[in-house]
Formats: sequence, structure tokens, C-alpha cells
Amino acid sequence: MKLLTVVFLSLVTFASAEQVGPWNLDELKKAPAMKWVSEAEPVHSLVYTGEIYNDKPTEVFAFYASPITLGKARKGDTFPGVVLIHGGGGTAFVEWVHLWAKRGYAAIAMDLSGSRPPHPQFDPQTGELKDYPRNGEPRTRLENGGPNHGRDEKFDSIGGSTSDDWPFHAAASVIRAHSLLRSLPEVQAENTAVTGISWGGYTTCLVASLDDRFKAAVPVYGCGFLHEGESVQKPAIDALGERRADWIREYDPGSLLPRCRVPILFVNGTNDIHYVLDSYMKSYNVVPGEKQMRIQVKMSHGHPPGWAPEEIGLFIDSKCRGGVPLAVPGQPVVDGDQVKASYTSKVPVKEAKLHYTTDEGLRSSRNWTTVDATVSQGEVSAPKPPKEANTWFMTLTDERGAMVSTTVELVP
Repeated sequence: MKLLTVVFLSLVTFASAEQVGPWNLDELKKAPAMKWVSEAEPVHSLVYTGEIYNDKPTEVFAFYASPITLGKARKGDTFPGVVLIHGGGGTAFVEWVHLWAKRGYAAIAMDLSGSRPPHPQFDPQTGELKDYPRNGEPRTRLENGGPNHGRDEKFDSIGGSTSDDWPFHAAASVIRAHSLLRSLPEVQAENTAVTGISWGGYTTCLVASLDDRFKAAVPVYGCGFLHEGESVQKPAIDALGERRADWIREYDPGSLLPRCRVPILFVNGTNDIHYVLDSYMKSYNVVPGEKQMRIQVKMSHGHPPGWAPEEIGLFIDSKCRGGVPLAVPGQPVVDGDQVKASYTSKVPVKEAKLHYTTDEGLRSSRNWTTVDATVSQGEVSAPKPPKEANTWFMTLTDERGAMVSTTVELVP
């Protein structure tokens, strides 16, 4: 009987372990060991324990700030939290953390390439950053850093051990940063969000599908279905040959987004070459939970343009600290010679637009036409796009200047 009991308990323990692909979520949801590198400035520096890489333990560098570290609040006050994920060529951006701390959040941004950016300098009188290099250069390789974020680490490492796979490390490091953030006494553990830019948006899609503790997620540009369409990532995936299906199954967000129950706002531009509208809509469509979109005609691609849209903060505010939500448009429909979309909004909608393209060829090169739409109570309408239009959508802007879009209609 004693042996049977032990076996039964072992089976129960095994069954309760939460393992998704290569990620042991039970372990990742525990706060990692950490140490402060510097607490002297308004934005603090730290390192925390990462995953095993090349049979060795790793550490991850991060910046952290809150209204307390900025001197704008007292010890004992608490704040919602946000995790900030850089994109390709990026690092932990001190100014990004600073921006969110000034918004009233406890913010953490980690470097996902095994390095750390320069030590920031602040004006002792104003507390503002002094001449900080926008790209975080020069960077210092950590003695125990994880994989770099080059093409080989992102794609060609697939197969054999996952310990040298950048996507595995990236998602794991973000979830560990989230666990660390939630463990801090000034953080409201049940009010946390995540946002990332480009490859950080890609990683946001992964972690929002893996870590159900977030209250909101905003991937900027990043999406799944990178193995389809015109994404510049597709050739690297196709070059994997027999390993291609393994990469798609393990690391393409399109394989994980069907798990996503975290409220999510997709932010992108019409002409992005990295995360193309076709793949973007497929990613949006497979999410079963609450979801919204903000598509901007010819939105620039980059870190500052990626953290600039005010809708990111408004969406996260609405989920993490009772802020007024964005407008929610319905599915646009063609009704006679009009295209219409219903909407709900707590803030009056001041304007609406219809955007369409009749161009062929690469989406990144297409021109768009924008026409005014009419706003009435609970509905927007515009003349329907010409029959030559192959892609169209509508945008609604409220009195705060916050814009959202309908789904993008792709004409077969």
C-alpha cells in the first residue's frame, strides 16, 4: 500500500506540472534569484538567474524603476507592473523603463542577448536622463550571458537540446522577469502587463500565450505565421529543411496564440516588411480571448516609434488600474454602397476613416487611400471601397486622440 501511495502521489505531481513545449511554467513562475547592480540612480540595474546555456547557468541584465525609485512616491505605496521587451538589435532601454515609471508603473526591461547596455547618467537636479545613447551602445557581454539574438540563435539552433535556442531563452527570461516583478513589495502582483517591439512583439505573443498571470499584452509589429506570406523571416525558416516543422511547432507564435487568454492589443502598420498584414490577421484570428487592433497606415518600424502610440498605455491602464478603455469596433460589413461598423466606446468617437489599397505586389510597397467616414451614435460608415481594392479596414479615433481599427479585410 505504501508503494502504491508513493506511485500515485508521483503521478499526481507529474500531472500537475505545467509544461508547454520546452517551457516548464511551474519553474518559470517562481521568482528567480537576483542581485542589484546599482540602486543609486532613479532607474536601478540588476541581474537575475536565467536558463542553462551550453551546460552553464546564465544571468540576465535588467533595468527597473517605479515611482518610488524616481522619488515621486513613498515606500509602502504600490503600483501596477509592466514588462518591456526589446526587439532585434535592441537591449534593455533605460528611457523606456523611465517613461513607464513616470506613468505610475513599476517597470522592468531585460536584455535578451546576454549583454548589458552602458550605465545610465541622470541629472541630479531634475532626475532626467543625461545624453543616454539611444541604441544602448556600447554594450558589454555578460560573463554568464545567454545566447546572442542573431539568425543562427533564433532559427538554426533548432534541434537537439533547447538550451541553445534563442526563442526558448527569450520567452523564459521574460516570464522570469515577470515573476521577479510580481515578487517586489511595491508591485501589485495581480495588475501586470507586457509589451514588446518587433522581435519583442514576437516574444510578447509567446509569453502572453504561456503566462496567464498578465492582465494585458501589447505586441507591437510582432506576430506569428512567419513561415507564410512575405515576412523577411520566412527564408530563414524555409532554410531549416527537415527542421522547419519543428521550429514552427515550438517557436512560431501562430502555434501558441490559440492558448492566449490574456487581453491583447495588436499594434502594427500597413507596410511592415517584418510582420506582414496577412500573417498579422492570421495571428489575430487564432486568439480565442479578448483582442483588439490598432493598424496605422505606413507606421514606421523601430523602438521609439514602437513605444510611442498612446493607445498602448491606455489599453494597459484599462486592464491594470481601472482606466477608461479604448473604443471597441465591430466587424465591418458592406451594406449596399456603404461599408459600416458598429462600435462601443466610453469616450465619444470624434472621427473615423476608411483605408484601402488597390496596389498589387509586395505589401511593404503598396500605397493606401484614406477617405473620411461618418460617425453616428454607435456606428461609423463610409462609401464602400472600389471593386479593385484588395485590402481595407476602418479606424476610429476618440476625443483623447486614441485610435483603434477594425479587422483588416483581405479580399481573395
